[in-house]
Amino acid sequence: MAEEAAVRVQAEAVRRLKQDQADPDEIAKEVAKLLEMKAQLGGDEGKHKFVLKTPKGTRDYGPKQMAIRERVFNTIISCFKRHGAEVIDTPVFELKETLTGKYGEDSKLIYDLKDQGGELLSLRYDLTVPFARYLAMNKITNIKRYHIAKVYRRDNPAMTRGRYREFYQCDFDIAGQFDPMIPDAECLKIVHEILSDLQLGDFLIKVNDRRILDGMFAVCGVPDSKFRTICSSVDKLDKMPWEEVRSEMVGEKGLSPEAADRIGEYVQLHGGLDLIERLLQDPRLSQNKLAKEGLGDMKLLFEYLALFGITGKISFDLSLARGLDYYTGVIFEAVLLQQENDHVEEPVSVGSVAGGGRYDGLVGMFDPKGRKVPCVGVSIGIERIFSILEQRVEASEEKIRTTETQVLVASAQKKLLEERLKLIAELWDAGIKAEVLYKKNPKLLNQLQYCEDTGIPLVAIVGEQELKDGVVKLRVVATREEVNVRRESLVEEIRMRTSRP
Repeated sequence: MAEEAAVRVQAEAVRRLKQDQADPDEIAKEVAKLLEMKAQLGGDEGKHKFVLKTPKGTRDYGPKQMAIRERVFNTIISCFKRHGAEVIDTPVFELKETLTGKYGEDSKLIYDLKDQGGELLSLRYDLTVPFARYLAMNKITNIKRYHIAKVYRRDNPAMTRGRYREFYQCDFDIAGQFDPMIPDAECLKIVHEILSDLQLGDFLIKVNDRRILDGMFAVCGVPDSKFRTICSSVDKLDKMPWEEVRSEMVGEKGLSPEAADRIGEYVQLHGGLDLIERLLQDPRLSQNKLAKEGLGDMKLLFEYLALFGITGKISFDLSLARGLDYYTGVIFEAVLLQQENDHVEEPVSVGSVAGGGRYDGLVGMFDPKGRKVPCVGVSIGIERIFSILEQRVEASEEKIRTTETQVLVASAQKKLLEERLKLIAELWDAGIKAEVLYKKNPKLLNQLQYCEDTGIPLVAIVGEQELKDGVVKLRVVATREEVNVRRESLVEEIRMRTSRP
């Protein structure tokens, strides 16, 4: 109690100094003393002070962000459905052994959960491994599916670039034994459609094949045991110059400088059908069975992509490696080429916005009899796309509607709450999205202002005269035009005026 009394005395001293218009430095000193005493005294004893923040690498989404996100999801889902996909869902956590050993060097990013009830569990790292487990467990050999859900990675988050520890993935996969490259071409067409529909700016889809990479490593003199680790170094070429990647291969991973230099000749190549033709004639690569197979399929893939009319946005790129262990054939990654944004000095760099490939061996890892189900799939990087669109909306100051309300039921006179509630119930029952202000006698001006603020396009006004005449006054908020509509025709009139063109 003595300490609290001292604080009160100190506070009184500060008040007097201010009253006497004392020297500002003197006041500042006394205020600092007072704050120090308060800090020592602490808050209410026994009360725990909560830190109000979301965990590292996560974020909240307010109504405005969710409205943008919903728009993106709708674009993606309608594309998946257009291509005939069914939807599935799987648990957010899996048995730890299901996920172990499927992600190469990235396995260290898996979130393990404490033992609960005798099972060792981990949060899912992606949607592909759970999908393979689902296929094996249910003995499914043929499915085209999409799955949109949250995944978890114990990564170092870079939130401004859309890198989180908890984030959504939007996956589309085709499982089954089909003729080569037809499903693979469709996956690339899907990426092209989605990125075009979202209008994110110029993009490029890089394509390679795990077999071409492995064949290239073999002819360049990389020992079998180093294939995967060298692959993950090559995968960094989009973020690091060749010299740094080379020194990592030689210095950290023990590759011979000669092998690294030979790899360097290949991984800096990119192009289209002409490059594929050239590599098919390459004296070293053409001698390697794996590389030859991969190049043959790549040629076929480009022929199909030409039929789809999308080769202008596709680049065969020998530096693309995609570090995940489970890829067996074609791999691809979509990147945005630049971010046009006049309001930001630095262009927004968001890395890849979609990626995927063929993984023919993954289901067999789970199947007790080792039965293989060939699969190819694509994952859309929704968080990165969302980051771009959110920044674009901020910069343009575009007004985002956070509700879909079509009409506000209002009244111009007092004592009409009952009539407003009767009318809004009729509208709700007819499937109209409607709101009413929660006041008995709201001012008409306040009701109209609410529509302006929230973007509600119509106001249905009930008044004594309208009730007598069996009509409702329908007001268009944007133009202030008013029409009387027969009560029985109101639902149809609202539908007609708010249906999207």
